[in-house]
Amino acid sequence: MIITKCRAALAAIVLVANLASAVAQERGPVTNLPLPRYVSLKANEANARRGPNTTHRIDWVYKRRDLPLRVTAEFEHWRRVEDMEGQGGWMHYALLSGVRTAVVAGDMTQLRARAHDAARDLALLERGVIGTLRSCKQSWCELEVNDLTGWVRKDALWGVAPDEVID
Repeated sequence: MIITKCRAALAAIVLVANLASAVAQERGPVTNLPLPRYVSLKANEANARRGPNTTHRIDWVYKRRDLPLRVTAEFEHWRRVEDMEGQGGWMHYALLSGVRTAVVAGDMTQLRARAHDAARDLALLERGVIGTLRSCKQSWCELEVNDLTGWVRKDALWGVAPDEVID
């Protein structure tokens, strides 16, 4: 009787652990890449549609190359994406790039020489500035903006997950 209860409890723990693992590691059915994940806009102009087909209505037209987008779903050659404001739709995968970029989410964000609050400022970045992510640590990301490379606090950027580390 006690052994049966122990086995039932152990089976329940294993089931919960497996479910938690499956949720934490959701993968796209087409690419087998993690969902959600961040990409950037490859084109100078791209349509975000209501559904995964060219017959669907265009909801948004993005006109900013390198804009970071979050992929939340996949269907054949289409990816459902959203921008910093949570707007978006379905885009053909050819319009997207795996190059990681981030957008500055706050006004007058400091680009620092090192990944430390006391490091000297290299520049002040306005909200909406887009840079290329070079690496990210626990709290800081190395960002290249034009010809200037420095460190920005991760919580001041959109385009990287809070717990994400990029080497």
